[in-house]
Amino acid sequence: MKTGYAAFVFLFLIYSAIVAQEAPIKRLFGTPYTLEVRLEYPFRELKKNNSDKRYFPTYLHYRIEKEAWDSVKIDVRPRGSSRREICFFTPIKLRIKAKERNGTLFEDHKTLKLVLPCMSHGNANDLILKEYFCYKLYRLITPYNFNTKLMALTLTDRRGRQSKSYHLKAFFIEDEYLMAKRLGGDILEAEVINPFLLQDTAAVRHDFFQYMIANTDWSALTQHNVSILQVPPRTNVPVPYDFDMSGLVNAPYAKVSELLPILSVRERLYRGFCREEGLFQLIRSEYLSMEDQFWEVLREIDTDIHPDEMDSLRKFLDEFYAILKNDQSFNENIVIKCRATR
Repeated sequence: MKTGYAAFVFLFLIYSAIVAQEAPIKRLFGTPYTLEVRLEYPFRELKKNNSDKRYFPTYLHYRIEKEAWDSVKIDVRPRGSSRREICFFTPIKLRIKAKERNGTLFEDHKTLKLVLPCMSHGNANDLILKEYFCYKLYRLITPYNFNTKLMALTLTDRRGRQSKSYHLKAFFIEDEYLMAKRLGGDILEAEVINPFLLQDTAAVRHDFFQYMIANTDWSALTQHNVSILQVPPRTNVPVPYDFDMSGLVNAPYAKVSELLPILSVRERLYRGFCREEGLFQLIRSEYLSMEDQFWEVLREIDTDIHPDEMDSLRKFLDEFYAILKNDQSFNENIVIKCRATR
């Protein structure tokens, strides 16, 4: 039994390495620079739209060279529920018809999520950068992740002569079905998924990440903010998204469930299921080995984010690594806090 399990893990790791090396990154996500974008639509009409089938036509303009811009005709609609109610900027989903996107930067992307700041004031752009940072961190941890593209967005509220523009940080998130295609798998769709149908190493790797950023707003069982990717041979891997409720982002609207034994999103709570302790130690070693790489990713947003927010990020990650580096803290905060199956 142990020999067969070891062989399975070996094959899964080999497949992961192949995915990491060979999975093609489409043009939109294949460039390192921040994309400059201009977009406009009527804020009020969009927010009032309660139908997933009603889209608003507009044009997305994007810079392709120093002095040159291109554009693509798109349709937009609101997405999400809670942020639509509380935020000034409504989260949106883009749809681009094939005849419009052919030959453009968006050629491979029928749909995209656009992540916007919640509010138009304060540290709104810093919060976006921190959530984008979460996606960048997860890319270091595993090849099974969503591609993202950071933008410098000029967003205009189209309301006749009183139109108003806002200069924002924002980012695109890859469509989940395109992510699955890129990684050679399919999205597993079920109302509830047994946690032990997830590949254990991938599951614990994911659970450590959610603990690191202090995110409790997820469930692999019900696919809440987690897509389940099935790759050959019928291996199920969690792929997380939407980190705005995490303690690392620390959005003013973020809150934790009353069912959890914590009071603040800044409190970490390990919500992964119990596995063999040896697996916990393996993933612990992985995260310890990646510490310098995490700091390097953090430096990539250093010039764009407020110094106070940067100091807070460093302190928050330092606290996570302090737990990993101390045997007693690691045992008390992670190993014995895992969720039992009964």
